[in-house]
Amino acid sequence: MSGGSFSKVGVVGLGTMGAGIAEVLARGGLAVVGIEINDEALERGRGHLDRSTGRAVKRGKLTEAEQREILDRITLSTAFADLADCDLVIEAVPERLDLKRRVFAELDQVCRKDAVLATNTSSLSVTEIATSTARPSQIVGVHFFNPAPVMKLVEVIGTVLTEPAAIARVADLVRSLGKTPVTVGDRAGFVANRLLFGYLNQAAAMYESGHATLADIDTAMKVGAGLPMGPFTLMDLIGLDTCLEVLEAIYRESRDRRHAPAPVLRELVTAGLLGRKTGRGFYPYDSATEEAAPEPSAEVPQPLVGVVGSGPLAMAIVARCARAGSQVRYVAGTENKTESAHAVLEGSLGADELARVTGGSELGSLADCDLVIEAVAEDVSMKRSVLAALDDVARSGAVLATTTSTVPVIELAMATDRPADVVGLHFPETEGALVEVVSTVATAPQTVERAVALAARLGLTTVRCRDRAGFIVDALRFPYLNDAVRMLEAGYADADSIDAAMMLGCGYPTGPIADLDRLGLDRAVAVLRALYTESRESALAPAPLLEEYLTAGRSFRS
Repeated sequence: MSGGSFSKVGVVGLGTMGAGIAEVLARGGLAVVGIEINDEALERGRGHLDRSTGRAVKRGKLTEAEQREILDRITLSTAFADLADCDLVIEAVPERLDLKRRVFAELDQVCRKDAVLATNTSSLSVTEIATSTARPSQIVGVHFFNPAPVMKLVEVIGTVLTEPAAIARVADLVRSLGKTPVTVGDRAGFVANRLLFGYLNQAAAMYESGHATLADIDTAMKVGAGLPMGPFTLMDLIGLDTCLEVLEAIYRESRDRRHAPAPVLRELVTAGLLGRKTGRGFYPYDSATEEAAPEPSAEVPQPLVGVVGSGPLAMAIVARCARAGSQVRYVAGTENKTESAHAVLEGSLGADELARVTGGSELGSLADCDLVIEAVAEDVSMKRSVLAALDDVARSGAVLATTTSTVPVIELAMATDRPADVVGLHFPETEGALVEVVSTVATAPQTVERAVALAARLGLTTVRCRDRAGFIVDALRFPYLNDAVRMLEAGYADADSIDAAMMLGCGYPTGPIADLDRLGLDRAVAVLRALYTESRESALAPAPLLEEYLTAGRSFRS
């Protein structure tokens, strides 16, 4: 060992994660010693390594010669004494504090005094683990993400006892392996899991409350928020027992009720329904129980759509309707606004599509529309006034819809004499393909069905939910973004590290700080205030730093 580098690394525990870490190290040209508890476990570890590198050969990522070189760098053993000359040892045993402390006590006896010892814990206190040794200054957390050979993020965790040089050496090693290190302090969940599991748990509570179905919540977050998979699909993939363990560890530290595991999660774990690995979690994974594809429903005629408003959302809805083949009429309020709106549409629609659009300033032109959508500014009195006026002109049986994002739909529906015909149509992304169809206690079931069918004819992906602040996407997305700001505000990690953690560790298309700038701090604060007003959960109130940036007229990345 020279220049502070590591040349020989031990890995204790060769489950899926430990074997993946060993493979990453060997791919980086390091000599690796893999340790398991007995011969049977060692053979399972060998199988993980053979299968993982074998898949890489089949995909053309490795040659057979490169595979042999990688495997030849890994020595497998059941004897801790074989770690005696390692420069660094990484523990990757199951997520139990008592087990990890026993492993570290043993490592402290057999490893050189200058060796760095690291834990791959995802949620436990690195400090508690470190104090089981006589060398807490040489103990580091090194949290890889599964599958380790693929995922680029590694969280490097230092405690108040860790020497900065040990943290720096591990971070340098991570970089040399082609990974991105994010260096943070010892806080339950670190960056990625702290943010991810708060969101996952909130999704579980949302489902348990009957707000929306599993499938609709998953679809909403994939299509509406652009995430790689929905929360329930992800939890089933992670393992519900692991989710429960991580949430309990975070809750012990935070005492935030949003981290207290949702009862449905604990119930599934108690029943042994742990996700994909047991064949059932939130979803069943037995092919014999898969639902048959639904029979196609009778075709709904292309609707005549009316839109009230001239802002970006109103114009996006008009353009979508026209592209889908619908006749659409918009009311912009004044002749000048009508002309400006028409100019916007000319820049985004072809001649045939534009021919389907009629603009004006009189609500009476919407009298025979099948679906009338209010898309004016987010002002309660204005929206109530528009809906009351639409009540006077819209034909009997027409669906009246509001695009409100923060005002309760029921409050607007009651401005009409036909609240049974009123739904919310919430677009989490102005140009996005998802619309949340929001029903109130007054909405007639047939109105919801008509709204869903009409939206589908416009090429939209529909999900259904109840009339609660934030609906689905915003109710899950903005608290997660707010948590990221609180993490930034506390000085735990900088904006680049937080964004990198979620993009590289969770596969998110955008990091939370960058996403706030994209969505708008004003919108974030408005939604969070609505969530707080409804729930009175202090954690849902906008973070002071978020409100400060909004007041200053600044974005986080400016």
